[in-house]
Amino acid sequence: MTHSHGDHAHDHAPKITADNQRKVLIAFLITFTFMIVEVIGGVLSGSLALIADAGHMLTDAGALALSYAAFRFGKRAADERRTFGYLRFEVIAGLINAIALFAILVWIAIEAFERFRNPGEVLAGPMFIVATIGLLINIGVFWILTRGDKDHVNIKGAILHVLGDLLGSVAAISAAIVIYYTGWTPIDPILSVLVCLLILRSAWALLRNSLHILLEGAPENAAPEEIEQHLMKTIPNLAGVRHVHVWMITSGKALATLHVRPKDGADPRLLVKAVEAELVKKFEIEHSTIAIDFADSVVDCCLGTETSDEHDHAEHDHTGHGDHEHAAHDHSHEGHKH
Repeated sequence: MTHSHGDHAHDHAPKITADNQRKVLIAFLITFTFMIVEVIGGVLSGSLALIADAGHMLTDAGALALSYAAFRFGKRAADERRTFGYLRFEVIAGLINAIALFAILVWIAIEAFERFRNPGEVLAGPMFIVATIGLLINIGVFWILTRGDKDHVNIKGAILHVLGDLLGSVAAISAAIVIYYTGWTPIDPILSVLVCLLILRSAWALLRNSLHILLEGAPENAAPEEIEQHLMKTIPNLAGVRHVHVWMITSGKALATLHVRPKDGADPRLLVKAVEAELVKKFEIEHSTIAIDFADSVVDCCLGTETSDEHDHAEHDHTGHGDHEHAAHDHSHEGHKH
């Protein structure tokens, strides 16, 4: 088996800057602190909408905490037991966060139903003050986050959470105004249910994405069929592509393994480099392992034997990124061990 280390290096850790990490930590501390204030304000004023908005702020705090944890754990180097480091910590924590959010949603829905049956007193003044402060806090957190690296997947996710919470604060302010001028308290549980729907959307997306990554699903922009068609269309010396497997270690970090067959006279090493470059450019797959299939036979360098391509189709099966028989590889990774 022939190995060659190219000029580029595969980096499995997220791109981390001290500025990103500091901004996320500040945003988390502000959000989490005011979430506690909002819970207290909701209990004292009797506003379910405030408590629901606090639940939404909990989703924001959770997202920010996950982002910060991803930055921190992403710095840890890979070792003998964890060859990709701790990148999946973010995914596992996201799954736990999603389950907790669904529990909050159920509680708020039950409480809202009880409020419809037995409306209670709601103090519109304190409710309005707390909700307004919450709106200002969310605007401040949004400003902090947008001063960071907005293209980073964790920063982008946190910004989306905060935008959703801005709507929750607006809903609580609206409920307070309606109650103050009309005394119609059912608006409070009604808007709390609307806030729940905002949380539900975030919770469902978080659960779905976490499970998709843990089940080693392909990224949305890199289905195996799309990869095969794109490579065949864009690389002239490529005669065939098969055994395409693509999956994610964590959000935004895709890996791929595949077999390629060069056309007659084509240089296999140059072909591998071209495929690697195209995977990075088009699909943002920065780590790929590429096996070379030859037109009539596949040379098994490890066993010193030759097997027909037909036999290889029947018996050779890639089930993971560690299975690289019949391969000529051209990849490199700093700090990473297979």
